[in-house]
Amino acid sequence: MFMSRTILQRTQPGQRQSVKTEGYFCHCHVKESGLGALVVADQEYPTTAAFAILTKILDEFVEAQGDSWNSAVEDSTTANISILEPALVKYQDHTAADKISKIQKDLDDTKVILHETIDSVLRRGEKLDALVDKSNDLSLASQMFYKQAKKTNSCCTFM
Repeated sequence: MFMSRTILQRTQPGQRQSVKTEGYFCHCHVKESGLGALVVADQEYPTTAAFAILTKILDEFVEAQGDSWNSAVEDSTTANISILEPALVKYQDHTAADKISKIQKDLDDTKVILHETIDSVLRRGEKLDALVDKSNDLSLASQMFYKQAKKTNSCCTFM
């Protein structure tokens, strides 16, 4: 709690910053109005997603509370929990907050499907090549059989 207050107090209005501490990142966003929020995340959670979440939470808070927070005399950690609890659940998956991450995930999924399709087409092409080769061999064998049968039949005459 102390560290959160310190980071928020040292962040200038209109600025964002990330501070690494004890294996975690504290991502902080203070709006021009002076209203600020902080999220603590592990190292794997994308910074862009954390700041997107902070922006959304601050906007929702201002929409719900208006400027009533200006009259607060001290920090409040319980100010409108109804916004925080659903956000905590929703943003466990960072792609829900960060459109770029969501698009990247979709692109990665599409790339995997595309690779599988290309592999399938290549395997099908190999099978077609094998069938063409077998067809050519069969055609040559049937021509040889025809010539051999013609030669064999030419020596024999029917009366």
